[in-house]
Amino acid sequence: MANRSVFFVSDGTGITSETFGNSILAQFDLQPHRVRLPFVDNTDKARHAVQRIDQAARQEGRPPVVFTTLVNSEVLDVIRGCQGLVLDMFTTFIEPLEVAFGVKSNHRIGQFSDIARSERYHNRIDAINFALMHDDGQSSRNLSLADVILVGVSRSGKTPTSLYLAMQHGVRAANYPLIPEDFSRMALPQDLLPHRGKLFGLSIAAERLSEIRNERRPGSQYASLSNCIEEVAEAERLMRREGIRWLSSTNKSIEEIATTILQEIRPDRLEY
Repeated sequence: MANRSVFFVSDGTGITSETFGNSILAQFDLQPHRVRLPFVDNTDKARHAVQRIDQAARQEGRPPVVFTTLVNSEVLDVIRGCQGLVLDMFTTFIEPLEVAFGVKSNHRIGQFSDIARSERYHNRIDAINFALMHDDGQSSRNLSLADVILVGVSRSGKTPTSLYLAMQHGVRAANYPLIPEDFSRMALPQDLLPHRGKLFGLSIAAERLSEIRNERRPGSQYASLSNCIEEVAEAERLMRREGIRWLSSTNKSIEEIATTILQEIRPDRLEY
C-alpha cells in the first residue's frame, strides 16, 4: 500500500484529522503515503488541495483516501469534488450531536487561538517545563509539586513517558534513574523518600534494553546483555521491596503506559 496516498485536510493545523484518521488506519495492515494539508480555510486553497489529491489519483491509478475536519461548507464542497474517497469527520459526528444535544454547533474554524489562552493550555506548558527541569534526576527541587515521579533503569522509557504525560494531560511528571549504587544499598535515593506515594516504576525486558543502549553506546559494558539482565532484576527487586507500582514498557506504547499511570496515580486526569 506504499503507493496509496492518504490526505488529512483541515482548516486548522490538521492534527485532529490526522490523529483521528491514523487511529482508523491502524486497524489495517498497511503503510500508505500520508499527506497533511493544513489551513485549507478558503475555496482557493481547497481547489489547490483538490489538484494535489487528483494528481495523486492519476499517478497511483486509484482514489486517495481523504480525511477532513472542515467547518466551512463551501470549502468542504470543493474538496468533495476531488477524485478521492472523502471521509468528513465533522459532518459524520457534528450533525448527530446537534440532534442529540438539541443545539447547533458554532461551526468555528481553528480553535487553537482560544486554547492558547485557556488555563488548561498554560497548565500543559507548565507541566512540560517541569518535566524538562526534572528529567533524569537532574533536579530534586520542587519534587513536592510533582503529580508522579517515574523511576527505573536508564533507557526504560521514563523521559518520553514524562513528556507525553505533560503534553497530553498537563501532568507534572519527574523521572529519576535507579543506578547500581541504589541496588548495592537496596534503597531508594534519599531525594525520593518523602514522595513514595508519587512513585511509579518502569521496567523493560533486558534484551530490549540492551538493544536500545547499544544504539546509544555500542559495545559498552553499559549496553551489554549481562549488565542489562542484572540491572533490570535489581531494579525490579528494589521496586517490589519498596512497594512501588510498576509495569514493563517492553511491549507497551507511550499512550498505554501513560494511561496506566493515570489510572493508578491520577485518575482525576482522565476526566475533564
